[in-house]
Amino acid sequence: MIFWHVGGTLLAFRYVFRDPGVDLRFLAIGSVLPDLLDKPLGTILFAGTFESGQIFGHSLLFSSLLMVAVLAGTRRGTRRKRLMAVAIGSLFHLILDGMWTVKETFLWPAFGWEFPPGPESYWTGLIERLVSDPLIIVQEVAGLAYLIYLWRRAELGDPVRRSELLRSGTIQV
Repeated sequence: MIFWHVGGTLLAFRYVFRDPGVDLRFLAIGSVLPDLLDKPLGTILFAGTFESGQIFGHSLLFSSLLMVAVLAGTRRGTRRKRLMAVAIGSLFHLILDGMWTVKETFLWPAFGWEFPPGPESYWTGLIERLVSDPLIIVQEVAGLAYLIYLWRRAELGDPVRRSELLRSGTIQV
């Protein structure tokens, strides 16, 4: 659910933090980071062990350690702000996934070292789940709608403004 995570994270961040100077590229990366880590690890590389696409990256521990690593490993400045956007984006991912409802994963390893199993045959049933689950459809449409709104509001059809977004990661709306 890329549109849901990227669009939802940008909307929530812009509403909560109101920081026009944040690098949206790094925030967007953070918003999909848990899935980028967990889907290949849990459903391909270690499918027999985890049987889930929501493992380490979907835990509060992962996002917390990521934040601590950024704070401990960087000094104030642009680099820290960009990496902090990744960590905040990963926290928003957990919120948008509703991970607090899966306490074994969200609070891992507080309830044991194992993760709850995900749907069987994750990849083969993916398309069916995407088109048959109304909640997923609504979430994806909402995320895409916000991204389209942001595109139009920031006039990103203009090559100069689009180039500025790609260069600096910021937009003026």
